[in-house]
Parts: sequence; structure tokens; C-alpha cells
Amino acid sequence: MESKTFVLVHGVWHGGWCWSRVAGILRSRGHKVTAPTQTGLGERSHLLSPSITINTFVEDIVQHMRFEGLNDVVLVGHSFGGIPITGVADVAAERLSKLIYLDAIMLRSGETWFDLLPEDMADDRRELAEKTSGGLSLPPAPPESFGVIRPVDVAFLEQRLTPHPFKTFTTSLTLENPIGNGLPASYIECTDPPYRPAAVALERAQEFGWPVSQIATGHDAMVTEPEAVADLLEKLSS
Repeated sequence: MESKTFVLVHGVWHGGWCWSRVAGILRSRGHKVTAPTQTGLGERSHLLSPSITINTFVEDIVQHMRFEGLNDVVLVGHSFGGIPITGVADVAAERLSKLIYLDAIMLRSGETWFDLLPEDMADDRRELAEKTSGGLSLPPAPPESFGVIRPVDVAFLEQRLTPHPFKTFTTSLTLENPIGNGLPASYIECTDPPYRPAAVALERAQEFGWPVSQIATGHDAMVTEPEAVADLLEKLSS
């Protein structure tokens, strides 16, 4: 197929590293792929600070595309990464060709991620962040909570997951345009097991009439089923 440009955006506690398997497959098929790491995470975890908000994450991706000279981008967001890609589409649609939400969160303007979480889960995470870091960050959940069970995959995650900047959960996304800003968009649902926090986003994608695909694996599909994810990204970007 025609060569595409993919920008892959990670979710909570992860970094660009989590896309390495998918990126390798797509590059071997002739595509251009980048996977930037959000401020305060992964190899940028030394930049963790209380000033990091969801707006920081949006700007991370906008500036990445600008300085890498990327255009006609298929922008993919996994999990929490669905929030910044929505923000990027709002302010930099001219650089994008399509949006793909991989089991991802989707906010309307004025919403925070905690607004969509089940109340018990949000309360537990506030308490844990306060206890472990004075509210600066949220420590990583075990890989099993993402549906990752193979020992090699568990080890891959455990060695790399880092605390997540807490204020990104509690600052709202501000949009000037409807979600997606008129760009073609698709949703991929991970079904085995389903990821409870993504349920609202899936419902919204269905309401918008977006194509919805399924992968029979857990939430971290780019780790557990990279070939299937790469195949779907190619199919949905064509």
C-alpha cells in the first residue's frame, strides 16, 4: 500500500517505547513512524513537575510534528493518548489526515479524565497520588490491569512504566471545534478483557458514526498483539 506517516501517542504511565513492536512492523512495510514521549514520562521522566497539564501533552505532539516536519499524519492515540490527539486535531488539523483511537479516552471540551472515570476509581487514584507523591504523580498500575499476562510482556512493561503527571488527569481539555475537527476518524476496541475506563469513549465513537473495529486482546494491544494492531492501522489509514 501507499506509504503513510504515523504518529503514535502513548497512554498513562507509558512512553513512546511502548510502540516499538508496532513501529518496527510498520517501518518494515515502508511507512514513516514516530512515537513521541509526553513530558514527564519514560525517557523524559526527569522532567516530571506540577506544571504539566493536559495542555502540555497537546503541545508536545504539535511541536513534535512541527520540528519533525510531519504532514498528512495518521495520528493514533492509545488509552489516555486519545485526549491529547483530540486537542491536537483541534489546533493543528492542517497537519493531519486521519485520527485513530486505540481503546482510547475521548473528552468533550471542558471535561477532565476524572470526570469520566467511575467515582470509586477516581477517588482511589487521588488518594494514591497524595500518599505516594504529595499529589505530584500517580504510580504505575500492574501490567495485569492492562490485560497483559505473558511473562515477557509483563517484564517489558514493568521495567519501563513511570509515574504519571497527576495534573493531566484534573485539567480540562478546551476545544474550539467538535471532537475530531471534521477529520476522518476510527475507533479500535480491545475486547479481551474490555477496559472499563474506555467505555464512554467507545459509546461516543458509535454516536458519531465512526467505524469501530475490534481486537481480541487486552488494553495494551500494541504490546500483546502488535501484528494485529499494525494490520488495523494500515487498513484504517488507507
